[in-house]
Amino acid sequence: MSGDSGVPAADDRAPLLFLRDVSKTFSTGTVALRGVDMTIRDGDFLSLLGPSGCGKSTALRLIAGLSTPTSGQIEWPGASSRSDIGFVFQEPTLMPWASVFDNVWLPLRLRGIARAQAQPAVMEMLERVHLAGFADAVPRELSGGMKMRVSIARAMVTKPRLLLMDEPFAALDEITRFQLNNDLLDLWQDQRFTVVFVTHSVFESVFLSNRIVTMAARPGRVADEMAVSAPYPRDEAFRTSVDYAALCRQASTALEAAMGTNAEPRHVHA
Repeated sequence: MSGDSGVPAADDRAPLLFLRDVSKTFSTGTVALRGVDMTIRDGDFLSLLGPSGCGKSTALRLIAGLSTPTSGQIEWPGASSRSDIGFVFQEPTLMPWASVFDNVWLPLRLRGIARAQAQPAVMEMLERVHLAGFADAVPRELSGGMKMRVSIARAMVTKPRLLLMDEPFAALDEITRFQLNNDLLDLWQDQRFTVVFVTHSVFESVFLSNRIVTMAARPGRVADEMAVSAPYPRDEAFRTSVDYAALCRQASTALEAAMGTNAEPRHVHA
């Protein structure tokens, strides 16, 4: 255990998926990823930290099955599968003509679940993201942060085992971003799903994660990995603590090294 967080240590959790020597080259000849080898464990909050062009988003799309590796394998041990995945993109990608309720209902609707039958699950998720009073609103009536909350509720309404998040808070102001970081951690601790979170922000990655994988560009590859040993729950006191500042320095040093390195790909396991 780490502190009183209730989150098991990484070595105590079963592997959820493996990336084994995964590479991706686009038709243009651009090598997006080369030799990525990573273990993602059940219950991880894993951040992929790195500069633009290091393949973070490509890695998410490969995990989600939205693209296929040029070489290497993505393996799901046991009964795990891509049907247990939720995806939150950088833009909320909401249906502009549909209500908040109907946007969140969409994944259940695609599974053949009627609106009335889906109502308890939809309203539960809207409550969890603090939008219960906005079920009948349409996206144009919402702020950027509220739209992202709808996107998170939509991704989580099916109760996925794995949530993929591609820089979801990058376009938001700092106050809103902090609030959403707090709410996301509350949801993660309560429901115990696994998160792979793409970010450019050292500060965000340290606040959220129990593990940070730093990636380097040209070609995209794993450069380093660090454990964030601070206990959960994490709050404003953690954000202003000496421990947080030290962890941010460590992550920043790893990122600076990754941005300047031409080293061969590293194999990273929990």
